[in-house]
Amino acid sequence: MVRAHERGVGRLGVVGEGSVADSVAAAADTSDATAVRGSAAELVGTDLDAIAAVGEPAVVALVRAGVTTPVLPVGAGDGYGAVPEPDAVAGVESLLDDGFETDSRTVLGASVDGDPVGRAVADAMLVTSEPARISEYAIRSGGESVASVRADGIVVSTPTGSPGYGRNTGGPLLEPGGGVVGVVPIAPFAVNVDHWVLDVAEPISLTVERDDGEVELLLDGERARAVAPSARVDIVADDAVRLARVPESRRFFG
Repeated sequence: MVRAHERGVGRLGVVGEGSVADSVAAAADTSDATAVRGSAAELVGTDLDAIAAVGEPAVVALVRAGVTTPVLPVGAGDGYGAVPEPDAVAGVESLLDDGFETDSRTVLGASVDGDPVGRAVADAMLVTSEPARISEYAIRSGGESVASVRADGIVVSTPTGSPGYGRNTGGPLLEPGGGVVGVVPIAPFAVNVDHWVLDVAEPISLTVERDDGEVELLLDGERARAVAPSARVDIVADDAVRLARVPESRRFFG
């Protein structure tokens, strides 16, 4: 986990809707800072010192838009080290008054047969479109065979995503900064199926070996595209996003 302390928030972007986002923007405007509201696409690339992202969809949208500005997650779930919604105003005031630290979090890039299809900050998943339809998946890491498994799908979780769907499928919690991802079968056909912690510096390849139903690639829970049998899905570390931390931010463990 790489941390750096940063100060000097004069212009704070705010992405998200609802009363919490309204309160965050108002807190910035009542200080010496200026709040700039907008969508992820509108704010990425503009002159901002930090962006408050209210809700996990706001963080995901910023990552997809290629954000390079530090992002303060608010109410975004366990893995993001987010400020809880009830502490949103206090968290923004800390950001503006005292500065913040940043955690560098891995962002995954996904391609199908060499064609880039998108990015994910939490997880990439191959899954059958219809419930309870088992397919067979081959997993490779750095060109080496890892396993072949029959299951409803396979999820590849970053440390940021590991407390979410990865943990729900029985995967480990992964400390940020370790340079690894968790690879876990979803509802495997056999018992005592392994889970894997793999080096994200090496390409992780997933292939549909047998297709009993349409298989989809999901990135952070949203459909990216259908994947045909024998098509190779490559998952690699594509970049990183800097998540801002203030005293009100949740700790990753506990």
